[in-house]
Amino acid sequence: MARLDFPIHAEIEGAVEGGAPDAFFELGMMYAAGRDVDANLVVAHKWFNLAALKGNKSALAYRKEIANEMTKAEIAVAQKLARDYIGK
Repeated sequence: MARLDFPIHAEIEGAVEGGAPDAFFELGMMYAAGRDVDANLVVAHKWFNLAALKGNKSALAYRKEIANEMTKAEIAVAQKLARDYIGK
């Protein structure tokens, strides 16, 4: 799995690298709210998508909610980012 390209708490980083759905969800929340990182709905959607794929049911609702604020092009970019992450 790819290393993250930004500093986060060690617990989250390890959980993300281990593929933990709740860690992906937490990153989605961080980007959606701009907590400790710049707010970015495209990146938030990516992490919510990955969390949902791993079984985090809350991520589905949050992904849908932020998708309502995004363009189709932004959603397509977010989906590509998620696919790229899986492929690494």
